[in-house]
Amino acid sequence: MSEGGNHSRGVEIETVNAGFQIAPMIDVVFVIMLFFMVMAGAVKVERELKTQLPGIGTPANSDEQQPDEITVTVEESGAVTLNEEEFDSPDKKSLPDFTANLMRLKQEADSRGAKVLVTIQAEEQALYERIIDVLNAMAKARISNVTFTVGTDEGF
Repeated sequence: MSEGGNHSRGVEIETVNAGFQIAPMIDVVFVIMLFFMVMAGAVKVERELKTQLPGIGTPANSDEQQPDEITVTVEESGAVTLNEEEFDSPDKKSLPDFTANLMRLKQEADSRGAKVLVTIQAEEQALYERIIDVLNAMAKARISNVTFTVGTDEGF
């Protein structure tokens, strides 16, 4: 054996304590700072927003008329009703009586200075084609304030 003593021939492993690295932290801070600088230009200042809070305000004009609310129902059979009064048969695609009545209601509302608000209540199995026929009749009468509901209000 060797005379010089026991030497280990293995690889010596040095443990290196890197400590706290400040350079990556500075990079992260710069990226975050850049993000906030870019986003600061996109944020509107509160004083620039035109908001009106609820409370005592100017009273509404009493001269202004309440809107005329009309309910149109499209049934599964194709029947079209206006405020629960049926117009035209389900086979008439152009709905002439319905259109004439809508035009008359629109003219009356315009002469009073009121708006016409129409709600179309379509049954769940009503044909889309029939709903389009109703919309075409409203376009001829120049009625543009239209909302939709589907199904019935039962169960609510």
